[in-house]
Amino acid sequence: MSIKHKLNRMKVHLNTGNGDVKAKEVREPALKQTEIPHYDEWQEYGARAVFMEEEYCLIREVSYPLTHRHGKYTFDMLLDIVRIWNESDLSHPLSAKGIQADQLFFFDTETTGLGTGAGTSIFLLGYAFIEDGMVKVRQHFLPRPGYELPFYKTFFDNVQYEKLVTYNGKSFDWPQVVSQHTMLRGQLPKLPRFGHFDLYHAARRLWKNKLDRVKLAVVEEEVLGFKREDDIPGYLAPMIYFDYVDRHDPEAIFKIMKHNEQDVLSLISLYIHLSALLLNQEFAEHEDSFELARWFSVLKERNRAIQSFERGITESAEEDVLTVKFHLANEHKRSGNLRAAAELWEEAAMSNRSETKALSYLELAKYYEHRVKDYDTALSHAQAALDTVVKNQIQKAALKAGELQKRIERLERKCLQMLERIGK
Repeated sequence: MSIKHKLNRMKVHLNTGNGDVKAKEVREPALKQTEIPHYDEWQEYGARAVFMEEEYCLIREVSYPLTHRHGKYTFDMLLDIVRIWNESDLSHPLSAKGIQADQLFFFDTETTGLGTGAGTSIFLLGYAFIEDGMVKVRQHFLPRPGYELPFYKTFFDNVQYEKLVTYNGKSFDWPQVVSQHTMLRGQLPKLPRFGHFDLYHAARRLWKNKLDRVKLAVVEEEVLGFKREDDIPGYLAPMIYFDYVDRHDPEAIFKIMKHNEQDVLSLISLYIHLSALLLNQEFAEHEDSFELARWFSVLKERNRAIQSFERGITESAEEDVLTVKFHLANEHKRSGNLRAAAELWEEAAMSNRSETKALSYLELAKYYEHRVKDYDTALSHAQAALDTVVKNQIQKAALKAGELQKRIERLERKCLQMLERIGK
């Protein structure tokens, strides 16, 4: 029977009223290993059963050479990236300084629902790691609700790593694991304590204005150059799982496991790519320098921010160049180089974007008033800022018309005082 036909048959498992998928109550006698349905197919797919008393889970492992290419990158580049992190002075949330490549743990789950509320549980735990000179993907599969003890115990017995790497795992995957651990904590090893690199937040910061969506599958194709073939979308995972619980045919489950396998492998390539951008490695395409510079700015990495903004000027479309120069000017201001900042604000004030224009005039007004003490020029720029705000009806806290009017009135008084002193 074709996968397409089976998916159509599985639609009975979807509750179209509220989108939640509910597990059916399963009442079956415990199975012996020889009685596991389709066990020969599981073994052929690289899985083995692990029993704990009358319960069991299935564990699959597959290995890839470090020379294997996933999208733009081969896995051996992860070793190079970790080495460069350890040699770098960059302090960053994604820094691997102090750890080795084989201490990274790339993790993803498949669940019975798309939310985090009650009724959603994990049925597949997948993770990739480096061991014995290979990238290994290990997956733990829950064959039926109620067999959580061997499912989670075999997982926690194997996750002694320094850094967890996920995609939205801080909000979704790992809290689900912690919740299950809480319910079974008297029977499981202690919850491991490690750092967490959530690459979703990095992807949003760099590509939310560039990509329609920052789902991992989109980032894979648009950024990493990896296109999946014959992939089953993750949102079908719940109904495929419940069909398996009912019928025990693993054919569609194998497709979900392949989907999960690609997820964790993509995390390796994505971590390589993000790190290469941050560490300014030549093998990474630097088309994202502007957003990268803004990230450095938030982290107060001034020199790196300035370098990235400067690179962003050459990368940007013509209509974006003056906006990038405005941000570069602000970074020079934070670094104390006000003269360089003023030259860039003068250029940015010519922007066709009203907000950039008004903010540039405001910064020039501040510069000429407080630094140069040229109140006439400062007044001219302040008036230009107010005119731009009023004309374009700009609503922004930093550009309130009332505050700009107060600045203008203060500068007018200073100009008058200056004339009076000259007259004396």
